[in-house]
Amino acid sequence: MKKSIFVLSLIVLSLFIFTGIGYSQFENPLFPDEESLYNAAIKEGGDIVSYDTGPYWANHIGQFKAFQERYPGMFVVYNDLGSGATVARLEKESGNPQADTAYYSIVYGPIAKSKGVTQGFKPNNFDKIPDGLKDPEGHWLAVHQGTVAFAINNKLVKNIPHSWRDLVDGDYKNSVYYLDPRTTGLGHAVVLAAAYANGGDEKNPSPGIELLAEIQEKGNIKGYGTIVAYSLFLKGEIPIWITYDFNAYKAKYIGGADATIVIPQDGTVTVPYLESMIKGCPHPNAAKLWLSFLLSNEGQSIFAEGFVRPSVQGVELPEEIASKFVSLKDYEAAYNVNWTEAQNTLEGLKKEWEQKVLGK
Repeated sequence: MKKSIFVLSLIVLSLFIFTGIGYSQFENPLFPDEESLYNAAIKEGGDIVSYDTGPYWANHIGQFKAFQERYPGMFVVYNDLGSGATVARLEKESGNPQADTAYYSIVYGPIAKSKGVTQGFKPNNFDKIPDGLKDPEGHWLAVHQGTVAFAINNKLVKNIPHSWRDLVDGDYKNSVYYLDPRTTGLGHAVVLAAAYANGGDEKNPSPGIELLAEIQEKGNIKGYGTIVAYSLFLKGEIPIWITYDFNAYKAKYIGGADATIVIPQDGTVTVPYLESMIKGCPHPNAAKLWLSFLLSNEGQSIFAEGFVRPSVQGVELPEEIASKFVSLKDYEAAYNVNWTEAQNTLEGLKKEWEQKVLGK
């Protein structure tokens, strides 16, 4: 009798393992098809291969931990290639795809789609992502976003600037630092933010270059760089750092900087970061589960723990996270950019910035 019960138990356990039945009974599902996607992903082997999700960028390490805890038997396989290298690798592997999903900065989502390496998928909450932050067919979608902001060292700056015009008119000699737009995506975003503040946009970035030239002419620029100046700001070497808001939050709350974070109220821009499902991917249900998790309230809150803001509208963050961000009202000054148009004007922007700001 005991032997019969033991054999029956093994049969039932085998059914659970090989069919996925009973793997999960979610008491509080994050999205409607969560359990069916999870069981289907387990049948595929349990791996999700995610390109360019460096663990310490945007709190991906927190996402990995939470995903694997919620979905026993799932495992995130990742690399950290960089956006351009990711698209190049996806194209090279297109005959035999290895990745299930890919993560990249906004410029590279449309490029990946044009190369034919993505496939459309609309996860839960897709309809709550603003139109400018997603491909209509779901080939790419924003999972979080940043905004160009001012990080101000309170020990070095007495009068806090609240706008780009303040950087021109205020007494900020040798104080302002930002990245070179000829070689960095952040520098490009800084020019576009200044453009919106001065009557321009991505189609017409000249007003932004003119505004930055005014700041230069006043002697208020400390320098330009090619890498994020996080350590320099923490050391007290930069009074006013124009950067992404998440870099500023990290400096304040992780680095311990005595800093004020300002969203310039005469205009700035939002810069989304994207995910795509890869065409012909080896684990399609795992890809769908991963993307759906990232866009759930839980996934968006985990990103926010890394100081990047949700891309899904209406997400309610826990108070201990939400209290660290500048008010939502201040963020109303931020514009969503058409990044395809921004790419079309980039080469001209680089030359004009070099001529008008550097005088070359």
